[in-house]
Amino acid sequence: MSNNKAKDLIDSIKNKGKNLEAEMSFFDHLDILRKHLLRALAVIVVLVCVAFYFTDFIWHDVIMAPKNADFWTYRMMCKLVEAFPSIGNEFCITDIKAKIINTEMSGQFTLQMNSCVMAGIIVGIPYLLFEIWLFIKPALLENERKSASGFVAFASILFALGLLFGYYLICPLSINFLINYTVDSSIENTFTISSYLSTVLTLTLGSGIIFQLPVVIYILSKLGIMTPKFMRSTRRYAAVLILIVAAVVTPTADPYTMLIVAFPLFLLYELSIIISARIEKKKQKAELAFYGK
Repeated sequence: MSNNKAKDLIDSIKNKGKNLEAEMSFFDHLDILRKHLLRALAVIVVLVCVAFYFTDFIWHDVIMAPKNADFWTYRMMCKLVEAFPSIGNEFCITDIKAKIINTEMSGQFTLQMNSCVMAGIIVGIPYLLFEIWLFIKPALLENERKSASGFVAFASILFALGLLFGYYLICPLSINFLINYTVDSSIENTFTISSYLSTVLTLTLGSGIIFQLPVVIYILSKLGIMTPKFMRSTRRYAAVLILIVAAVVTPTADPYTMLIVAFPLFLLYELSIIISARIEKKKQKAELAFYGK
């Protein structure tokens, strides 16, 4: 009886030691993650300070540019009408009448702060992804490290393309439509600067996030949740969903605008299918090599 009690006591001490070791390991990982996040935060703070130095450029040449008729997108649309007159003169935007006001005493100061912080975060996202990769990397196997080595660059490029797509296509087209849309001619459209900034940031950042679809599909395919067969079988439903998203994001009357927005989304979906198919092919090859032994 005493021997059993002694054995139980020894097992209890061993288990407690294992639990304590696991708990320490968990907190060690939290401490490492904290260091990575602090480094990323430090870089973002520096970028926010740099954004304050370039406040005039950020506001005049970036944020307020889509409401001006000489914006790059509108000029290209007019050149497209000159090359293909069948599109219609409505596609060429030469005048945007927008009255934007500030209604709060500290409104412009707050807007400057918010815009600089957002600029620092947007520019610092690639470095944030890099720090996350450094945190995850030690836990991966050698072959997993090789297959995911381009994660930061791939995700950053897609995010940048999404930002450009949202800023130069979705944002100006939506702003032009919303500024000129009226329910009744007696109602004058006057917008607050906070509403305008929110619209620009939402459309631009939203596009950057949407362009992360191939990255999401890559992760889901690695986990075995998503397969190329499923994505091919649901392609028609995805096409309808993409057209709906394009119609909502750019609520214009002409179909050309909707197709311009939808086309890159179709390409993203097809790219996601290719990525998922490559991952499945590698899995099948690894399984054949394993069972062939």
